[in-house]
Amino acid sequence: MSKESEPYAGIRVIEFGQFVAVPFCGQLLAEGGAEVIKVESPEGDPNRHMGSIVPMESRIFISRNRGKRSLPLKLSDPGAAKVIDALVASADVVLMNFRPGLAADLGLEPVKLQATYPGLIIGEITPFGKNGPDADLAGMDIVVQARSGLMAAMGRLIDGRPAPGEPVISDYMAAMSLAFGIASALFRRQRTGKGGIVDVSLMQAAMTLANNQLVRQEDMDREKHQASISLLQQQRIAGASFEEQMNAMPSARVYALRSIYFRTFETADSTVAVAAVSRGLQVRFMKTLGLNDQGLHEKVDEDYVRSLQAEVEAVLRGKSSDSWCDRFQQAGVPISTVKFPIELFEDSQAEANNMFEIVEHASAGRLRVLSPPVKLDREGFKTRPPVAAFGSETRVLLAELGMSEAVISELLAAGISREQD
Repeated sequence: MSKESEPYAGIRVIEFGQFVAVPFCGQLLAEGGAEVIKVESPEGDPNRHMGSIVPMESRIFISRNRGKRSLPLKLSDPGAAKVIDALVASADVVLMNFRPGLAADLGLEPVKLQATYPGLIIGEITPFGKNGPDADLAGMDIVVQARSGLMAAMGRLIDGRPAPGEPVISDYMAAMSLAFGIASALFRRQRTGKGGIVDVSLMQAAMTLANNQLVRQEDMDREKHQASISLLQQQRIAGASFEEQMNAMPSARVYALRSIYFRTFETADSTVAVAAVSRGLQVRFMKTLGLNDQGLHEKVDEDYVRSLQAEVEAVLRGKSSDSWCDRFQQAGVPISTVKFPIELFEDSQAEANNMFEIVEHASAGRLRVLSPPVKLDREGFKTRPPVAAFGSETRVLLAELGMSEAVISELLAAGISREQD
């Protein structure tokens, strides 16, 4: 593959990130040809140790960190400052997701970096945004899903309690948003010569996922919403269950849509998801079932909808999922059986579109991994190999940053950096 086909060829990215959002963003850029140097603590990214396949390598870590070079570095040690400075000075892009306040303590505060390096692009992910009463709070996906309204918007309940979406969806949305922001900043830099600060929060990423429910017509909805919030406060004082609170909240979806036309159903052997969101699809949905919905032609009440819902559920339980998929697909109604993730590894549709690839890992063996989520002609994005063994590139990377052998030995002896065991 020619380097000219890679959109980020020649771009150097320094990644100060762990867990999900920043590492996955770094992987997306690496798949587009960027050189990504991942800075890890001397103990390694925490994800290395979560269900390890072999020491220092886990499925979770490999899923977010392919195509990178890794540099162990104890950022909090004053002796690391010269390495941090050299890394930033060599970079086109710096990615970070430090806890609030830590970037400034390490000399990596974005505004100051921008002033020192006007062409640098800094991508930062914070839990709740940089301003406001929650700006200094720590937060991870499940907390952000709760705070942003996303958890309630999804309507999942387990034992009567709200349940988060899996897996860490706000983190992945933030990663994709950050990658888009970095690409936009690089495009702008081509025209202006100036870098910039890309600011993404987990909270707004989660809110974006609930976008359909976060539109309000101020004249029509504001007073209704205030009344609903007042009712919610009363329910909470009275000890109402979360399900009772949820059922009392207004929804952007009309009752019939979420009760019949846009939901999952049990069949004779498994579960299917159906999406008949337009009038035409709803007519075809009912015709396929051999039923009639008066609500498609006249106004009906919720009792009618509940009765029709029960009829639809009974009919769908009478045949297998495959049978219903064949019938609805012939009618042009979107439908699918509900798949478990492990069913996708040998899925014919995933295989036909090269959604998985095999990569070879020096110690963990052959791994089937997702290919880049974006396709660009002429192999613009390409699945990259896993990170080399932890600490195996330390001396090479430090030397490339201009460190002498004596300085490198000092850094290693002081535990500021680390070589492969």
